[in-house]
Amino acid sequence: MSEYQHIFKRYEMKFILNREQKERLKKLMLNYMEEDSYGRSTIRSLYFDTPTYRIIRASIEKPVYREKLRIRSYKKVEHDDEIFVELKKKYKKVVYKRRINMTEQEAMNYICCRNDKDIEKSQIKNEIDYFLDYYQDIRPSALITYDREAFYEVGNRDFRVTFDENILWRKEDLSLCSEIYGDALLEEGYTLMEVKTIGGIPVWMTDFLTEEKIYKATFSKYGFAYRRIFGEKKAA
Repeated sequence: MSEYQHIFKRYEMKFILNREQKERLKKLMLNYMEEDSYGRSTIRSLYFDTPTYRIIRASIEKPVYREKLRIRSYKKVEHDDEIFVELKKKYKKVVYKRRINMTEQEAMNYICCRNDKDIEKSQIKNEIDYFLDYYQDIRPSALITYDREAFYEVGNRDFRVTFDENILWRKEDLSLCSEIYGDALLEEGYTLMEVKTIGGIPVWMTDFLTEEKIYKATFSKYGFAYRRIFGEKKAA
């Protein structure tokens, strides 16, 4: 488990780029950044919520404090493959992420059935336990998949940039072991860029965003998926 980072504290900013802006930025980044250890990957994120979507409904109202629980893999997995269980919190614009790794089957038994007999005790698990006790009736609610390119600044791994494309969502077949399919959350030709840092943004990046007139966007993948689900329910 030591090869993975399990605790994060940082600012996260999101931007929507068109294809030409992305290519110009990637060309500029060759001078400052390099691909991280994950490089290019296809991420599967399974979000959990109550039957009334209590967690995401509270989150999209943008309170001072918000939280989400998900499990994540960077490839298609089998039930005995290791994945991450992630508790993501945001307080006063600072993102805190706690994660532990376990097999996919252990994670589903733990979250959905509260069976934790094979899971190592830790402070992070205590926080997830508290979350599960607080919300109680937690179940899979949406699967979000996307292709990601990840980079970090040379000499400063605390500044990261990711590009997410082919962002798909669905509300059935909710398993990290399943194939990639679903409905798109972004229009064709657009990319979600996330800038992650514990400090400021480098001048070269700020200058690029200013010159290209690219502004911060509000884009929660699970939040957008919920709005699609809610829209379908209203129309039904």
